[in-house]
Amino acid sequence: MFQHYTVMKNEAVGALECEGSDKIYIDATLGGGGHSELIAQKISLKGRLICFDVDDDAIEAAQKRLKPYQNVEIIKDSYVNIPEHLERLGIKEITGGILFDLGASYHQLTTAERGFSFLKDAPLDMRFNKEGEKTAGAGAKSAFTAADIINTYREEELVKIFSEYGEERFSKRIAKAILANRPIHTTLQLAELIKRSTPRINSKIHCATRVFQALRIEVNQELLNFKNTLNKVVTLLAADAIISIISFHSLEDRLTKSILRDFSKSCRCEKTDAVCKCHGAVLELITKKPIIASEEEIGENPPSRSAKLRIARKI
Repeated sequence: MFQHYTVMKNEAVGALECEGSDKIYIDATLGGGGHSELIAQKISLKGRLICFDVDDDAIEAAQKRLKPYQNVEIIKDSYVNIPEHLERLGIKEITGGILFDLGASYHQLTTAERGFSFLKDAPLDMRFNKEGEKTAGAGAKSAFTAADIINTYREEELVKIFSEYGEERFSKRIAKAILANRPIHTTLQLAELIKRSTPRINSKIHCATRVFQALRIEVNQELLNFKNTLNKVVTLLAADAIISIISFHSLEDRLTKSILRDFSKSCRCEKTDAVCKCHGAVLELITKKPIIASEEEIGENPPSRSAKLRIARKI
């Protein structure tokens, strides 16, 4: 059974201002369909919602949830290919808005065979798209798994991804331990190795959390894909269309903040340019600081405490 808690559903969808709208909306990260269902309930019969995901389990669950709504289309593909699909559908602009809910779903993280969890033994996989097709995204590496990273990357490469994507302060120790104990094929093998190779510290976070996050990001090329997609999507938005983005860790949030801020600058040209060529700001920032989940929501779903919502409007 597919389980997924929809984080900041009312806040993220409310930001789209889609009540009674006949415009076009995109859910770039369908998941279990919670955000999409609320959008579908709000838009008019003339409105249109197009949803993207690569996870078969998510799509199956969302199809059942969204079956009553005739103006919803689900596309099995990565959000990196949104521009190509819009062109295929004859859509020149996203007139209403787009929503991103980044990161892995509860179902992906807790389904043992997906290999995301350090609490359940499974092969080191961590692909969002289990089939390993091109739908994993432009930056994804086909059937490339977490096991491939652990067993083939050089020590300096492991240190780099653990440090940058996991912000793991014991990256060098962990990388050395991995090289000394290869091959490593399962989640519990890796989690135990991390536990043995790092000092015991008082923390609510499991010692393997940051490394597993880093591996997931590297396998799915999450940050690169999101950065490239967001830059493209901004140019596809019609005037007054909204971008609503939920992120779950500091890397995603910093990247989101940076891109939205750059598009909101009055001039984005190089300092050496004698004449402004960028035509000024493209976005208006609706949120100067991110919106966080309510205490009530955090009580119902503790992982939502790390969620941050940023919103911008196309000028």
